[in-house]
Amino acid sequence: MTPYPHPILAREGWPFIALAVGAAIATTVLAGPWWSLPLWIVALFVVQFFRDPARSFEAAGNAVISPADGRIVAVERARDPYLERDALKVSVFMNVFNVHSNRAPVDGEVREVRYFPGRFFNAAIDKASIENERNAMVIDTADGTRVTCVQIAGLIARRILCYAKPGDRVERGQRFGFIRFGSRVDVYLPLDATPRASLGDIVYAGQTVLAELAVPTAAAASGQPR
Repeated sequence: MTPYPHPILAREGWPFIALAVGAAIATTVLAGPWWSLPLWIVALFVVQFFRDPARSFEAAGNAVISPADGRIVAVERARDPYLERDALKVSVFMNVFNVHSNRAPVDGEVREVRYFPGRFFNAAIDKASIENERNAMVIDTADGTRVTCVQIAGLIARRILCYAKPGDRVERGQRFGFIRFGSRVDVYLPLDATPRASLGDIVYAGQTVLAELAVPTAAAASGQPR
């Protein structure tokens, strides 16, 4: 993937920011500051929603980094429907005040990217994982571990953007997508992964460690994915 520069404001938001600020300026000029005040509040909200700060982290090589800003709403054993296996599932819910850039949780090669149309339930509830519009990305790490990262649209979100393609190499913390206006990201890990985040924790994309992958032994020797 082409590295994404950090412009402070996400490129996905530039048209929305320009429209909101332009409308506020025009109303100020034509009708006065009091009439334009609500539009300036809207413009301020749009700017904060599309902020996209640079992120860095220090973590062990087997650490899984959060792909999204938000609150942990699930740390549980679940079925990974994309790899058809039991897995450790960690879910991050993003509200409209969180940064909405999505970042790769592990280093590796993108094996598969699949988009699924769906509904728009509140992303904080469990059924959003399997019924909402979503985009699943499977990443193969160098040691053969497979990790699934799923972008999920929410009640307000209506657009999932994923720039990764099969065959791309990604690095932990690298920006790979964006979800507009409230959403969720699920990460499915092998069952031997050790969770480091707990239910209710506030996490940050590209910074917070969600879990640690087990060091592979027999799987690595045999070359079989895990």
